[in-house]
Amino acid sequence: MALVVQKYGGTSVGDASRIRRVAERVVASRLAGNDVVVVVSAMGDSTDDLIALARRVSPDPPPREMDMLLTAGERISMSLLAMAIADLGVTAKSFTGSQAGIITDTLHGKARILDVRAGRISDALAEGNVVIVAGFQGVTSTSKEVTTLGRGGSDTTAVALAAALGAGVCEIYTDVDGVYTADPRVVPEARKLHMVSYEEMLELSACGAKVLMLRCVEYARRTGMVLHVRSSFTEVPGTWVREEDERMEKAIVSGVPHDTSEAKVTLVRVPDKPGIAARVMRGIAEHGVNVDMIVQNVSHGGTTDISFTVPKADLSRAMEVLRGLQDEVGAAEVVADSDIAKVSLVGAGMKSSPGVAAAMFDALANAGVNIEMISTSTIRISCVIRSSDVGVAVRAIHDRFHLSEEAEFRHDHPDGTAELPVVR
Repeated sequence: MALVVQKYGGTSVGDASRIRRVAERVVASRLAGNDVVVVVSAMGDSTDDLIALARRVSPDPPPREMDMLLTAGERISMSLLAMAIADLGVTAKSFTGSQAGIITDTLHGKARILDVRAGRISDALAEGNVVIVAGFQGVTSTSKEVTTLGRGGSDTTAVALAAALGAGVCEIYTDVDGVYTADPRVVPEARKLHMVSYEEMLELSACGAKVLMLRCVEYARRTGMVLHVRSSFTEVPGTWVREEDERMEKAIVSGVPHDTSEAKVTLVRVPDKPGIAARVMRGIAEHGVNVDMIVQNVSHGGTTDISFTVPKADLSRAMEVLRGLQDEVGAAEVVADSDIAKVSLVGAGMKSSPGVAAAMFDALANAGVNIEMISTSTIRISCVIRSSDVGVAVRAIHDRFHLSEEAEFRHDHPDGTAELPVVR
């Protein structure tokens, strides 16, 4: 008997009819001879609704109480799904994150999973039950405080359980049928990828692809858990996320993700001397703000500008920290700009394919898009642009690299650079 771990997102369990549809899919898997563990998110927009309600009650609610409130959404989903499965003649048991043995650190709102003690789940499976687990939540090991894992936490819950229970694959069911070369809402001709590597998926997620959250992919890579991203509304195969193999190495470009959730902060005319950047970044990190792209300009007259991007949700906190540091680091001023977007190009084959950056920049130039910041890794190029240009930029890059097409690798230039990048 195989063990199947399935995760269903908020859209998949958005109302009673969808919960019954998920129950039918789960029961079909169980009747096929599988042990089944299901992780569920809160229904639809209920988490956002709870956050909004909390803000109306209190402008600055205590983090502990927010976690107590927000875990209610997943508890509702798990109970309703267990009822729907039982109504189809299959026994099911639901568990909260703490009951399922999801052990986390003590950071409310953004807790990280430290351990999975899945004894109760194993016992329930041995009794013949389908097991339903509330995603997005856990409990601290010492104080037994309830915690939440942040956005995408249900995906991470599912991967952690799959790894702890020894499942062969973790199926992530969502409202799209896989990972695409770009957001289909921006590029209607974007193509679904059959398979991507952990490395590529990490970059895609970090650069704005919402289908899988970064921490989920990190956990899967660390544990070697194979992911299958599928639609909960169809039976068609989705996208597999796994270790890179020879088929993947033939592809230069996988996708063009974009992100409009970041803002740019600039410290103007700070002294160009050792320790300034370290002090700034340490101050930001101490307040739990993640920094993405960083650029320090060439020094002029002993001063320089330092620019970096942060999540818009953390912008006010970052500005408060930086204004407190302004005199200490000797900055002339601190400037925020929330009217930006990030567009990226991701592909494992970029490591050994010269000319990719030039082609990307050429596509943006021809589209009249100005680049404000550039950041790279071995398989990723990211550019900060104006938010109003993001649609034009994504389509221009997608077209330049022919990502809607299935293409074969060829070297057309005397210097060996590829005129037509390989796509899947």
